[in-house]
Order: sequence, then structure tokens, then C-alpha cells
Amino acid sequence: MPASTLDTFIAAIRDAWGPLTSDLVGTCRRASERLARAPSSEPWLAALLTGQPAAEELHRDAERGFVLLAHTEQAGLYRPPHDHGRAWVVYAVQRGEVEMRTFARIAAPDGGVRLVQRDSVVARAGQALAYLPGDIHDTRCLSETALLFRFTERDLKHEDRVESRVARYAAPEDGWASGR
Repeated sequence: MPASTLDTFIAAIRDAWGPLTSDLVGTCRRASERLARAPSSEPWLAALLTGQPAAEELHRDAERGFVLLAHTEQAGLYRPPHDHGRAWVVYAVQRGEVEMRTFARIAAPDGGVRLVQRDSVVARAGQALAYLPGDIHDTRCLSETALLFRFTERDLKHEDRVESRVARYAAPEDGWASGR
């Protein structure tokens, strides 16, 4: 029996795994794009499309530490600017459209922190975007629903809740400010 697109994704990442390099990020992004184009007839994807889970872990690699999650998002769901601590991530859109904006963290004259929007991309089915350690971004679901895959090179729950390394930002009246 041929391997599923999910099995092929996991094998490709395991084979390429190593320290963070441009080649590794490129391999993970391309593999994520192939995963996002998987046929809906594959049982694992059919179950996601039917169940529409808010979050479901698809794979956790015990040896290498990477994690693959699926997220079904509803129209208008907004995740404010945040980074991923020391981690890097690849988001791939399987269905729907999601806007992802990037920001630069700028020191304000008063000693505070402001975010300046750098870019805005509407990711559509089959597209993947990579965010490296320290990159700040937000997300907004633009379609009725969207199915996203989030590949992380480490467990972000641990990075956030145990290590307290994830920064989130709140929107004051005059711009984004650190919410850490």
C-alpha cells in the first residue's frame, strides 16, 4: 500500500532534520506545501475535513522534537501579533484563506516597544509560509473556514507555558505594544 501524504511528509522532515539552515527551512516549507495539497480522499485528511477540530496533533517526533498540528479556523478568527520564542514554524493552508502580517519590534523614544507592520500576505490553499525565531506575526481567517497545518520545530506549549519565551502583543490606541 502506498504511503499517505502525511507519512511522506514525516519521512521527508525526518530525513532532512538537523540544525536550522536555509536548506532545512526550504525543505520543510516545500514538504508542507505538498502536505497542503494532499487529496481529500486520504483518510487522515478526510477525518480533519469532516471533524473540523480547532486543534489536533497529527505527529510528534519523539526523537527530533518537531510537532505537526492541524487547526480549523472560522471566519474572522484573529490571533494578535506574537512570536514563537526560540522556535521556528511553517504554516501551510490546506483550505480557505488566511491573512498573515509580519511586524518589526521597534524601541520607542519613551523606552517602550512598538510594532511596525512590515508585510501582509494572504495565504491560500497549497501555500506555506515560514517564520524564524524572533519573527513576529499575526493571523486572521478570511474565509468561512480554513484548515491550516502548523509545523513547529519544537513543542510550543512547552516554549510558552514552561519556558515563558513566547511574546504576545496587545493593541493600544496608538500602536502595538509588548504584552509579555
